[in-house]
Amino acid sequence: MKTIEKIGKSIQALLILHVLFFASNIMAQGKKLPTLEDLIPGGETFRFTENLFGLQWLGDSCIKPDIDKLSVINPDNGKETTLISKEEVNKILETEKLGKIQSFYNVSFPYELKKQTSSKLMLITTPKRRILLNLDNREVEWSQERNDKAQNEDWEKENRMLAFTIDNNLYITTASGTTTAVTNEPEGIVCGQSVHRNEFGIKKGTFWSPKGNLLAFYRMDESMVSQYPLVDITTRVATVNNVRYPMAGMASHKVTIGIYNPITSKSIYLKVGDPTDRYFTNISWSPDESSLFLIELNRDQNHAKLCQYNAENGELIATLLEETHPKYVEPQHPIVFLPWDSKKFIYQSQRDGFNHLYLYDINGKLIKQLTSGNWLVSELIGFDEAKKELIIAATKVSPLQNNLFRINSKNSKLTAIGYQEGLHSGILSATGKYVIDRYSSPKIPRCINILNAQNNKSINLLTAKDPFAGYTMPSIEIGTIKAADGVTDLYYRIIKPADFDPSKKYPVIVYVYGGPHAQMINNGWQNAARGWDIYMANKGYIMFTIDNRGSENRGLEFENSTFRRLGIEEGKDQVKGVEFLKSLPYIDSNRIGVHGWSFGGHMTTALMLRYPDIYKVGVAGGPVIDWSYYEIMYGERYMDTPQSNPEGYKECNLKNLAGNLKGHLLIIHDDHDDTCVPQHTLSFMKACIDAHTYPDLFIYPGHKHNVAGHDRVHLHEKITRYFENNL
Repeated sequence: MKTIEKIGKSIQALLILHVLFFASNIMAQGKKLPTLEDLIPGGETFRFTENLFGLQWLGDSCIKPDIDKLSVINPDNGKETTLISKEEVNKILETEKLGKIQSFYNVSFPYELKKQTSSKLMLITTPKRRILLNLDNREVEWSQERNDKAQNEDWEKENRMLAFTIDNNLYITTASGTTTAVTNEPEGIVCGQSVHRNEFGIKKGTFWSPKGNLLAFYRMDESMVSQYPLVDITTRVATVNNVRYPMAGMASHKVTIGIYNPITSKSIYLKVGDPTDRYFTNISWSPDESSLFLIELNRDQNHAKLCQYNAENGELIATLLEETHPKYVEPQHPIVFLPWDSKKFIYQSQRDGFNHLYLYDINGKLIKQLTSGNWLVSELIGFDEAKKELIIAATKVSPLQNNLFRINSKNSKLTAIGYQEGLHSGILSATGKYVIDRYSSPKIPRCINILNAQNNKSINLLTAKDPFAGYTMPSIEIGTIKAADGVTDLYYRIIKPADFDPSKKYPVIVYVYGGPHAQMINNGWQNAARGWDIYMANKGYIMFTIDNRGSENRGLEFENSTFRRLGIEEGKDQVKGVEFLKSLPYIDSNRIGVHGWSFGGHMTTALMLRYPDIYKVGVAGGPVIDWSYYEIMYGERYMDTPQSNPEGYKECNLKNLAGNLKGHLLIIHDDHDDTCVPQHTLSFMKACIDAHTYPDLFIYPGHKHNVAGHDRVHLHEKITRYFENNL
C-alpha cells in the first residue's frame, strides 16, 4: 500500500510539474514580439502613446479639445465641464452655411480673457474658412474665406488680417475679405517665407507687429544661386524639378526685410546696405511698434550684432550689442520684452559657454545675467507678470532632461516646478500662475499635469499606459564613458535582448547621429530608444548608441570641438564606445555594425572607411559625403568655406577614402532629397568604382531627406535584412 501511495504521489508531483511547465509555456507564448508595423511610424498597426491633443489656455482655464466636445478644466480642482458639443457647433455653422467641423482639434482661443465679462471667442479653422464663434451667445461673430493656394498663413488677431504666400509672393486679406498683393516679384525672388534655409532659429517669413498695424516680412533674392536638378520619375518622361541650393563657398542668396502698412498699402525696406554675405535673423518688434529688432550675422558666422531699425523709414537707430567668437556665434532666439517693462528685454546667448538669459535695457546696457552655470536654458516659456517672474525649461538637473523653473527677475532666484525626473515641456496660462506640464521619463511614456507654478500642486490629466504592455521588450541601460580626449563624459545607451544571456556572445549594431542640434540619449520614454532599436534587440542584437562630442545640450565647447573637421573627433569618440563594448564579455567583437541617417549617414560611412577593421557592416541613409556639396549656412558654420579650409574639406571628403572599404556598406538615398542632394551618394559610388570597392545602393523614389509614410516600414525591413544577411 505504501509503495502504491508513493507511486501515486510521484505521479501527482509529475503532473503538477507538467501543468506548471505547460502554464509557464503558455504565458511565455502569450507575450508576443512587436513587429515593424507596430514599432515604426507609418506602420499599419503602429502603437501610439496615449495623448491629449490641443490642450491650451483660455485665461487661467485649461481648454481640452476632443472629437465630439470641447471641455474646460478648473486648474485648482481638476473639475471638467463641457463648453460646447460638436453637434451644437455644426448646427450653428450649417445655419450660416459655413460647413462642418470633424473635431475640436483645430480650434484655438486667440483672445486672452482680461475679465469675467469678456466674451469667449473660439477660432475655428476649416479647409475653406477661418471662423470666430462666440461661445457666450452661440453666434458666429466673424468669418474669412481661405484661398486654396495659400501657404505660410499668418493670422493676426487684433485686426483679423491674414498674411499668406502663393508661389513666391506675399498677400494680405483684410478682415472684410479684401485681398492685396504685397509683392509682385519674378521667379528667383521669394517673399514672406523662411530664409537662410531655416538656420538660426528661423521658422517663418512674416512677423506681425504687436497691435497688428504693420507686417514685417523677408524678401530673399536667390536668382544668383545655382539651380540644382532633382528628377521626378512619376511622369512618363521624367521631369526636372530645379531647386536653388547654395553650396559651401559658392554664391549665397541676398535677404532684405520689408515692412508693409495695410492702411497705406505701401512697403518700406530696412536700410541695411548691401546684403551680400550677410544673414538677418531673429526678428522682433518693440511693444509700441516703432522699432524692429534683428540679429545680423556675417557670412563667417563669428560676429553677431543686435540692431534696432526705425519701422517708419527703415533707418538704423542703433547697434545695441555685438558678439564675436573665434569659431562661430549662433543666434537662435529673438529678443523678448518684459511684459511689465517695455524698456527692458531678454537676450539669449552662449557667451559663457552655455545658453543663458541676459537682461538688457532698450539702450543696449546689460543690467544683469539672469541664469548661469554649466547647464543651458532650452526655452523661455513665458512670464508671470504679477510676480515679475520668468518661466523656463532648462537642463539644470541633468544634460539628459529638461525641467521647468521659475526665475525671479529681481534676485535671479531659481525655483523648480513639477516632477524632477524626465523630459518636460510647458504651456503657460495667461497670468503665468499655471502651466500644462507634459513629460515622459524612462518608465512613463507620457504624463500630462496642470501645475500651480507657485506651490507645485498638480492635477493629473493623463498618465499614458505603456503601448507595448504585454509584449516582449528588451532591457535598456544608460551610462557614461570618457571621450577620446580622456576628460569629457559621454552618455551611452545599451539595449539588450529580453532573453539576454551573459554567457553568450552577441553581435552589435551601433546607431549613430553624432552631429549638432541632436541628442540621441535622454531621460525621456525608454531613454529615447527608437522602434527599430527595440526590434533589432528582440532579434538578438545588442543595440548601442553614444552621444559623441559635437552633439546637443552639452554646451558650446562640447559642440564646437569638431570645428573645421566634421566627423573626425566624432569618430574617435565612437571608437571609444566600441572599445567599451569590447570590454564586455558578452560582445562578439568580430560582428559590429553601424547605422545612421543624414549626419549619421556621414558618420556611418566615415566609420566604415576610417576604421574598416572595427565595423563589418554599415547602412548609411542620406549621407553627406563631401561637405563642399552641402549648403552654405550649416556647412560653413562648422567647416568654414572650402577656400579658407581646404585641408579640412579634403580630410572630411569621404570620396578620398573610398578605397578603404572592406566590409559590407549599403547606401540609401531619396531621389528628391533637397537637404543632402543625391550627388553625395552618386559621386561616392563613382569614387568606389574608381577605387575597386563594392558598396551597395538603394534608392527611395519620391521622398526627400527621409522616408515617410508606410514606405518607412519598408525602409526598416530593408535595413534589417542587410544586417541579417551580412552581420
